[in-house]
Amino acid sequence: MGDKSAVREVVETIIAEEKGKQHMVLAERLARAIQASDITTKRCSSISDSHQKERECLSEVMPKRELGDIVLSAKCRKAVDQFIEEQQRSGLLRAHSLDPRNRLLLVGPPGNGKTSLAEAIAEALAVPFYVVRYEAMIGSYLGETATRLKRVFDYVRTTPCVLFFDEFDAVSKERGDIHETGEIKRVVTSLLMHVDELPSYAVVIAATNHSELLDRAVWRRFQLRLGLPAPGIKELTEYFERFLASFDKVPGVSGANIAKRLGAISYAEAEEFTLGVRRRQIMAMQESPLRKTIEEQLDLWEQLVQPTRSYAANQGLVDG
Repeated sequence: MGDKSAVREVVETIIAEEKGKQHMVLAERLARAIQASDITTKRCSSISDSHQKERECLSEVMPKRELGDIVLSAKCRKAVDQFIEEQQRSGLLRAHSLDPRNRLLLVGPPGNGKTSLAEAIAEALAVPFYVVRYEAMIGSYLGETATRLKRVFDYVRTTPCVLFFDEFDAVSKERGDIHETGEIKRVVTSLLMHVDELPSYAVVIAATNHSELLDRAVWRRFQLRLGLPAPGIKELTEYFERFLASFDKVPGVSGANIAKRLGAISYAEAEEFTLGVRRRQIMAMQESPLRKTIEEQLDLWEQLVQPTRSYAANQGLVDG
């Protein structure tokens, strides 16, 4: 009879490689051949776009971020570079009976680059970036969520991609918590099994703001775990210096000065500030001095945005 499981894995790997080379005709033929042989029909049917159920819980996002756009610590940057290199040179590793790492966990407060980094990794690998849609995945009936979770992993098994779980604690909470239902415990167990079985050419990245809620077994499933803390004055200065360097005009203000006046903010807030400056420059038809635009936006931040942000934080309406 032979080992059907081993045959399935080999053929799925070939299908993924052919899709990566844009050899769609051959990939389709291989998928149909497996279906005809009745070897894991559900997994192989995901090669066809006509099977929408496998993708109903996924949203494909076109990566716009690049690694060069993201400010990371030297150690974090090195770890990410190594992770990407292993995927890009996976053939060399497999020639020595090793697989590239394909599971990455990102931990840190909101607005500090977890989603952006996941997107940038997909861009660097030149593969599709799939974001899990919890509103479509989580069902109210017994076993429904686990079934949909299985469809997600069935779909990504046959295509090189980055599968991204944001707010990962929603589906990976500690099973020992007496307040959690038996359903979520079954979902976590199913999730761990699917992560273990995921081929190394499919990358799974998970992000959470609440690492303390994760099931203990989840941690060891991820070969690389990175903390992305809120930026300090040094990181924000670097961020704003890059922003200022993107203009042809002499800014007349330093990144350090902007960082100092904005205070303790997240990367998301820093980006919103820079977008505000760009909008005002466009609205002024580039005729207003860049320094004047930046000063105006800094004044608005100090007088309007900062007090509102502080009030919301004190009321527990926002994180940090």
